[in-house]
Amino acid sequence: MKFDTSSGHLPEDNSKNGMQIITTYEAILAITNQMLQAAKNSNWDELVALEQDCKRLTTWLMEQHTYEQLNEEEKKKKISLIHGILERDAEIRNITEPWMTRLQNKLTSYGQKRKLGQTYQTDS
Repeated sequence: MKFDTSSGHLPEDNSKNGMQIITTYEAILAITNQMLQAAKNSNWDELVALEQDCKRLTTWLMEQHTYEQLNEEEKKKKISLIHGILERDAEIRNITEPWMTRLQNKLTSYGQKRKLGQTYQTDS
């Protein structure tokens, strides 16, 4: 259910929109589970593609005024889903950060070797 957020008015049936918000958080959790699996498999292209899907959903959520639209049960569900998302995110970072560090070290090493080669290159 989409609605015009520019007016600042909520749809009349907040329970449906609340469920859409919860469903979106559930979709983000499912994507972060897939992202975690992609990271474990070193499937970086898949991880990047999934990250873009996640970004689209989170952007939509940020455009909503979610807190006002949720009843107490939905708020608890939202918090639980966010905790799950953050746990997966931490696991993904634990996998990707060492890989990124190794990649950065390789690129730095390559750059230094190239500079040395250019510096000590003899003109023929």
